[in-house]
Amino acid sequence: MAYGIYVHIPFCRKKCAYCDFPSQAGTKVQMADYTAALCQEMRERGPEIAAYGPAATAYIGGGTPTALPISLLSRVLLTLKAVVPFSPEAEVTVEVNPGTVDLEYLTALHTLGVTRLSVGAQSFEERFLARIGRIHTVQGIRDTVRWARAAGFTDVGLDLMYGLPGQTIEDVRRSVETAMDLAPTHISVYGLTVEEGTPFAAEEAAGTLDLPTEEETEAMYDYLTDILPRCGFVRYEIANFARPGFMSRHNFSYWTDVPYVGFGAAAHGYWDGRRTANEPDAARYIAVIKRGESPAREEEPPTRKHRMEEFCFLALRTVRGIDRRQFAAAFGCSLESIYSTVVQQLAAQGLVETSEGYIRLTKRGMKFGNVAFRAFLLDEDV
Repeated sequence: MAYGIYVHIPFCRKKCAYCDFPSQAGTKVQMADYTAALCQEMRERGPEIAAYGPAATAYIGGGTPTALPISLLSRVLLTLKAVVPFSPEAEVTVEVNPGTVDLEYLTALHTLGVTRLSVGAQSFEERFLARIGRIHTVQGIRDTVRWARAAGFTDVGLDLMYGLPGQTIEDVRRSVETAMDLAPTHISVYGLTVEEGTPFAAEEAAGTLDLPTEEETEAMYDYLTDILPRCGFVRYEIANFARPGFMSRHNFSYWTDVPYVGFGAAAHGYWDGRRTANEPDAARYIAVIKRGESPAREEEPPTRKHRMEEFCFLALRTVRGIDRRQFAAAFGCSLESIYSTVVQQLAAQGLVETSEGYIRLTKRGMKFGNVAFRAFLLDEDV
């Protein structure tokens, strides 16, 4: 059975002004205690997971995984590979933030079998990096990519953000041009969302956030989704573009009903048809592990209705779209028997199209995905 593994590292050097992810600054003692607990969770669940065969992908995310000293992150990777078999062609990704690594650190990751890096660049304009609370500089991004190449990595992706306070489409254009100079293999683009409880939410409430208008943000989105394909990047999901052969297989598996195991505080899993979420607080997670208890909390078992909705939401995020045959195999009925009217209405609005056994979002549908997703909510149980 093909499956993936997600490992959460909840530490950052500094929390960004827009971030509501489960992350925190950590002391050396906290990082060491967390690493010990994380490795213990892996050892305890390893035999159960290994019984299903080799893992196809692994993703070490956060937080900032590279906020850990390389000695601790090495321990995490070595433990994971000791308890779970990996296929020879497995994709192993580590999220990297500039300002937390050097050539020696990245060389160690490559030696440990990491195959792919996802670099949190966000912007190539110094003032925006400072405005959103990043610790790195533009030169730091360049250095990180250069060191990654020198360490032996051939698959290096960049994250970019748009819709930032004070940002214009010209700023986005300059960031893309600079990013292209670094020859990344993958680009993820994220529009800023102001999340409750963040510093940006407080600024927005005070009227001091200075966000671009909705029209300006839409123009940034249109520019990005137009220019990246022209630069050789194939769009395979709403927010993700890759050069041919460099799609993130791990991320793609989330949207195509592939099971995955979650290790670490706040890590989610989807295994044997059940969704689980680990204890989100790092200190409580460590305490739970020390008591010999499982940190996983099973979420409310989904109804058939909910599983159908989720299946469609996730598949529609991809350029491939909903596989009719996979839907029928999963639910024992045709997609049309449940969603015929919905598909017809969305097609009339130019939001979806049908071809070769798939129903997918059009380019317009990708832009207004939330409208399409809401249409797939069912009024009653099926």
